[in-house]
Amino acid sequence: METYDVVIIGAGSIGTPLSYYLARIGLRVIVLEQLASVGRGQNRAAIGGIRATHSDSAKAKVCRRTIEIISNFVTEFGSEVDWLAGGYLYPIYDDKNEAEFKKLIQFQKSIGLKVDWINPDEIAKLVPGINSENLRGGSYSPEDGSASPLKVADVYYQLARRQGVAYRFLEPVTGFKWNQNKITTIITTKSTYSCRWVINAAGAYARRIGEMLELDLPVFPESHEGGITEPVSRFFAPMIVDVRPDSESSNYYFYQNSEGQVVFCITPEPKIAGTDCDSTSNFLPLVTKRMLSLYPRLRHLRVRRTWRGLYPATPDGSPIVGFTHQFCNLFLAIGMCGQGFMIGPGLGAIIAEILTDNTHKYDEILDQWNLYRNFTGQEILK
Repeated sequence: METYDVVIIGAGSIGTPLSYYLARIGLRVIVLEQLASVGRGQNRAAIGGIRATHSDSAKAKVCRRTIEIISNFVTEFGSEVDWLAGGYLYPIYDDKNEAEFKKLIQFQKSIGLKVDWINPDEIAKLVPGINSENLRGGSYSPEDGSASPLKVADVYYQLARRQGVAYRFLEPVTGFKWNQNKITTIITTKSTYSCRWVINAAGAYARRIGEMLELDLPVFPESHEGGITEPVSRFFAPMIVDVRPDSESSNYYFYQNSEGQVVFCITPEPKIAGTDCDSTSNFLPLVTKRMLSLYPRLRHLRVRRTWRGLYPATPDGSPIVGFTHQFCNLFLAIGMCGQGFMIGPGLGAIIAEILTDNTHKYDEILDQWNLYRNFTGQEILK
């Protein structure tokens, strides 16, 4: 049996940065991953957006930490991850959303976020050619932005390996042994392990890990699709999020990345439950129709590829983070609801502090995201 301080299950958006932050403070860490390499699950399906402007104060704090980290990657590590502070823009076309967003902006400002309501003329400067008919203004947060999920995952993997983190790929966890309220053994297809802490960061397969421990973890994968165009000269700056629903989708969003490609995604309605990652024929007609009605200048772009990934969703749209009552050494970092990329770096740094510093400064996050909440309600900007 191999012994470590920490065994992390999952080498994705959460497990990979977390492994680095734990090893950096001197812990012996191993990451067990059922796939062939880092980020092969849902990390590579992320489109790259990072925002602190949430309606959930815990997400806001964690993602602000992520922005601090990612925006300083070049300075701190000498590694380029294509950080682009283009901001997030929510153009609003109706009275109801205008009232809701103006109220939300006041809350976001109260927790220290830089966000404002801007008028149609200001929006036209940020996004020249946007549909101005009935445009009432919008919410704009200039400090939000984007980065490359593939580059971020690779940099964290390289940093973790330099700190001595062991990675075992193609090695799924198959079971556990425990004594009363403590996990004593992690069993895989290739070996067995013991450790001080076990961290479930298994993404879309977190529920399966829970079942091995006789735990009911409410994480239910949903399928979402994204796409990317050819690169062109930059012609708009922010991530644009249109929150108006139609009969087949609740919202869609797109931005131009550091290489000039427009990356886009849509939230289907009703939700598509399950783990199907095959691309569909109806995604492009659905999303492009909506994008072109909002921003006609996109009509000349050629789409290079589309893909499908999974949102490890929870009933209320917020993550599950913290220790369980059943096992004193099991920590959950699951249910990121499609926001694992923007949550991962900040949450990894925070969890490392929680485990090693006996700190209470993150109790608000743990209280909001604990497994034993009632899971009612929904975040406005999930």
